[in-house]
Amino acid sequence: MTEKTPAAAASTAPVKRLRKAERREQILDAATRSFARAGFTATSLDDVAMEAGITRVLLYRHFDSKADLYRAVLDRACLRLADTVGEDSFDDDSIPALLQAASADPDGFRLLFRHAAREPEFRDLIDTLTRASREIAQQNLAQRIPAGPWLEWAAQVIPTMTIEAVIAWLDAGRPDPDLAAARIRQAVDGVIHAAHPSPADPTAS
Repeated sequence: MTEKTPAAAASTAPVKRLRKAERREQILDAATRSFARAGFTATSLDDVAMEAGITRVLLYRHFDSKADLYRAVLDRACLRLADTVGEDSFDDDSIPALLQAASADPDGFRLLFRHAAREPEFRDLIDTLTRASREIAQQNLAQRIPAGPWLEWAAQVIPTMTIEAVIAWLDAGRPDPDLAAARIRQAVDGVIHAAHPSPADPTAS
């Protein structure tokens, strides 16, 4: 008698019946893990189906293609981020909220800010997020930094630096969770301080 491989066993095992919304979330969870491990190009729909413990046929009942599934994964990660962090402010609560969002969905966070930026087909989403983050940062930083090119510089640097700091914190194993926000805030305050004109600056007046 031939022993079945894990893949064959998964394809022939009975699939638990779930409501459509529950099944969709199950697939999105599995896809998020799969894409975070190997990236969009190297991940197949068979990989996602295997991760979800369902057949590829069942997966196609919810998503038309791999690109459609990947976009849905990114959209969900974006919505979760907005629900936790908010969409129009940058204040003392923003960094703790960002860390909370990253901790709750680390694979989705990495896909959104690390992997999607490298995928031309999905770069539009991260570009939209980047533009919005810069606009929000500039609006809020205008209360602390004089108008001019250094305000624009800080508004560009701070969102990028903060995201990279959070990803690096995830990669490092999430050390000192109670202190992480304060440490990242110190780096942000350093950028804000650097953006102020010094007495030796000929443009300062």
